[in-house]
Amino acid sequence: MSSTLSPSVPTERPADPAEHIDALRAEIDACDAQIIELVQRRLAVSQEIGALRTASGGMRLSLSREQRVLARFRAALGPDGAALGMMLLRQGRGRL
Repeated sequence: MSSTLSPSVPTERPADPAEHIDALRAEIDACDAQIIELVQRRLAVSQEIGALRTASGGMRLSLSREQRVLARFRAALGPDGAALGMMLLRQGRGRL
């Protein structure tokens, strides 16, 4: 599933650069709130998958699945994306 992000910053800029910076920072704050909510949701889903896998006698994690996730993050965001993906994987699976 691929989506394109487009800024929802108004096209008309305030005359005062400080006002424009404040508006852009408010946009960043809104993005951060959405990211935090999505990460929390992702972590809960990941932990549920781990619990289900363990309860059914399987391994808690799947290394091939993790490699696919990391590749997707790397392809979309570069090396820093892979680091972000790894952080999300670690958060979701807990301590090994």
